[in-house]
Amino acid sequence: MDLAKYKKNHKTSYLADMYEKLDREELDLKALIDADPSMRELGTADLENIVLQKRDIERQIEAIEAAEKEEEEFPNELIMEIRAGAGGDEAALFAEELASMYRRYAEDEGWQVIMLDESRADVGGYKEVSMEIHGKDVCRKLRYETGVHRVQRVPATEKMGRVHTSTVSMAILPIRKKTSVEINPADIEMEFSRAGGKGGQNVNKVETAVRLFHKPTGLAVRVTAERSQVKNREKAMMMLTAMLQQKKDEEEAAKFAANKKGQLGTGNRSEKIRTYNFPQDRITDHRIRQNWHHIETVLSGERLGDIIDALANFKGEVTEGEEDGDE
Repeated sequence: MDLAKYKKNHKTSYLADMYEKLDREELDLKALIDADPSMRELGTADLENIVLQKRDIERQIEAIEAAEKEEEEFPNELIMEIRAGAGGDEAALFAEELASMYRRYAEDEGWQVIMLDESRADVGGYKEVSMEIHGKDVCRKLRYETGVHRVQRVPATEKMGRVHTSTVSMAILPIRKKTSVEINPADIEMEFSRAGGKGGQNVNKVETAVRLFHKPTGLAVRVTAERSQVKNREKAMMMLTAMLQQKKDEEEAAKFAANKKGQLGTGNRSEKIRTYNFPQDRITDHRIRQNWHHIETVLSGERLGDIIDALANFKGEVTEGEEDGDE
């Protein structure tokens, strides 16, 4: 057993120390038995007990390693980005409905939601919004939500009763403890500004909002969650790292895009994944070609779990969605 390795991990260090202590006791007992054969019977029983204790520690360490591997693949922290796409005001309004849906679902799951930044449209709704979500199985359950969500309905301002189609793009960005991206500080432009708030709160009077611009990729993030500029800068860097990791993962996935069979998409925010058709009260996930009804109930967060569970349990062949009017 590589005790030095396990001593470096705070989750296994105490077990490694116990194992090392048992190793010493085992050597001492063997030396005692060799020196005094009359102690063999008593010593052998103690040795067997030590072996059992060491096996138990090994099992505990294996369990911790397995849990860490699972958490690395599906972290319990993520950033959710929602952006209004085609459709103008209607897209912004639907972006807010989706954000509210996921917040309510997160609350029902017992997850913690932290609003990182939001940009509101003039008519209401979100041009874009970003949230940090913490909780058990958060990435495992939400990993298939990345992509384009399409809404078909008659806007309140539509006098002719015509159905409009609008889109909202969403990205799920896992926050991993270990990443394969390196950020050169020279590649980042940092700006500070006053964070938006309600009623002239103190948060508006100091430049706590942080915006980071990554020059090589053109990616930009803005965080206004905290009253502290330092904390917002830390969150912005975390968010930028997650975005760069996602970009790298998407580029890797694109190399194997021709062999997508059996996969639920590429995890790219430009891929159309779901349509919310209000006139027909139908939600369609285009990847697994499955429908659900009661849109308003789903948007309340109450039945979103039905869709998420269907995606997680899907075992069939993935197909591509069709255009407007598809089932």
